Amino acid sequence: MDWGQELRDSALWLIQAYLISFISIVIAGWLLTRYTHWGRQFWKLAGDYFNPKRSVRPIVMFSVILLLSLSGVRVNVLFSNWYNSMYTALQKLDEPNFWIQMGVFTILAAIHIVRSLVAFYLQQAFTINWRESLNGVFLTKWLSRSSYYRSHYLSTPADNPDQRIQQDVANFVTVSLDLCLGVVSSLVSAVAFTIILWTLSGDLTLGGVTIPRGMVFALFIYILIATVFAFRIGRPLILLNFLDEKFNADYRYSLVRVREYAESIAFYKGEKIEMGKLMGRFRQIISNVWAIVHRSVKFQGFNFFVSQTAVIFPFIIQAPRFFSQQITLGAMTQSAQAFGTLHDNLSFFRNAYDTFAGYRATLNRLHGFLTNIENADALPLPDVSQNGDTVMLEDVSIRTPLGQELVNDLDMTVEKGQSWLLQGPSGSGKTTILRAVAGLWPYSSGKIVRPENDILFLSQKPYVPEGSLLGALYYPHAVPEDGLEKGKQALLDVHLAHLQSRIEETVSWSHTLSLGEQQRVAFARLLLAEPDVAFIDEATSAMDEGLEDAMYRLVHQRLPDLKLISVGHRSTLIPQHTHLLHLNGDGTWYSRPIDTPLAPQTT
Repeated sequence: MDWGQELRDSALWLIQAYLISFISIVIAGWLLTRYTHWGRQFWKLAGDYFNPKRSVRPIVMFSVILLLSLSGVRVNVLFSNWYNSMYTALQKLDEPNFWIQMGVFTILAAIHIVRSLVAFYLQQAFTINWRESLNGVFLTKWLSRSSYYRSHYLSTPADNPDQRIQQDVANFVTVSLDLCLGVVSSLVSAVAFTIILWTLSGDLTLGGVTIPRGMVFALFIYILIATVFAFRIGRPLILLNFLDEKFNADYRYSLVRVREYAESIAFYKGEKIEMGKLMGRFRQIISNVWAIVHRSVKFQGFNFFVSQTAVIFPFIIQAPRFFSQQITLGAMTQSAQAFGTLHDNLSFFRNAYDTFAGYRATLNRLHGFLTNIENADALPLPDVSQNGDTVMLEDVSIRTPLGQELVNDLDMTVEKGQSWLLQGPSGSGKTTILRAVAGLWPYSSGKIVRPENDILFLSQKPYVPEGSLLGALYYPHAVPEDGLEKGKQALLDVHLAHLQSRIEETVSWSHTLSLGEQQRVAFARLLLAEPDVAFIDEATSAMDEGLEDAMYRLVHQRLPDLKLISVGHRSTLIPQHTHLLHLNGDGTWYSRPIDTPLAPQTT
């Protein structure tokens, strides 16, 4: 064999294979995205990343990876030819040629090692970059326009968005690349080794009929029949893998809830109930896992039978030709090696069906999550406009998702320095008014005017983010240069002086602080932010009346021009406000000035 000629042939083969493969990928991708459901799902997730208008880098990287993958196929072809030359040298006892083949093997092995390492690195870099991009897309869509919150108003909100963003995105990018390269490499390799097997194959006589190059036809028929049966056996794995992802995510979420509400569960002595719920979810997982195992045993058992039968198939067919000295030992060995490689390539779709089943489940989950976000974005938005310092509600009507009227034609204007108290029966729509003003509640009509910035909402259960207490005090803004001293002073003002020494400590503050302490942290955040408008939704419910009085006095004293809207049930809140808005629970309401608002006290 002329290895110099092999080098020139390999370069030409690689150019042809690359051009044909790249064009085929483009055509096949267009057909799949146009005529298959899962193809459209894939393009909806990946189309932006491969858009050359955004960046040509992904296409360039994929092109290089494809070239390296095809180079691997060509190296395998050269190894196949080397096996023939080496075993032929052994059969002929040709020692000089044997040592030449050892040198050729060294060169081929070095090329193979370098190519494999470079290909591995580029594939990892490609999947990492793709994952970063897709993670950014999902986070942006999920967090923008408050979709993470508004999706709860959908009839079927997506479950476990954390898993879909963290785990499913990683699986999607990795398996997408693996399946694409696997299909291309298998098809190209199948063509290359079919040519080799065609040259080595002789006639095959069956039932008195002689079939030229019969081993090639026998192999294709064998793999075609096996693939059809494998698809029928493995099809249920798509749904089973989808359910496996869902059940595991639900179980993990339940475990997180136990940790999140550990104190409440402990006080209720609810361990038995929680144990029952957790075990119920876990039994769902195990039941589905057993279903996967039973189906996989059938699927893999069939694959093992087909694969092992294929090992001796070429030796049986080529044995008569070898013993009659029509072919050399090298040719027979190359036949078996080429047959095995061709069998593996043609069996790729059968063997990868399990992987593809899991991939379809991942596609369904990510596509469903993206659709869920789009549906949340499509929900109607309140007519909220930003206009300087004004807070005004004009003919605002608010309904439940089922259409029940909560508030009808509400008119309300909050002037500088005024403080309004919203009261009424539970479920009458007090908090929902705040949601509408924030632009979150989709089931409302009328005109809402509020400032674009300098507005702060304090909820009954404050959000204490991860990180230091100092960062929590300035959330959602960054800590300014002089923030440390101001933060310590704010803690002192809200009667949390004992936390001053720990202000830069990073612990789980939402579990370290009591609810009353968290509410006072929220008031400290209000003092530091100095907004023009503040909405307080029962944010003093965990405080005693003395602390509540002190917090409101502090706000009135430090922020005398603040426009304040509070929601609360306590009668002690009435003197802290200048106006009262009472909701009757049937859509009607009334408002009035409070005759004796509590004057701010100075110290």
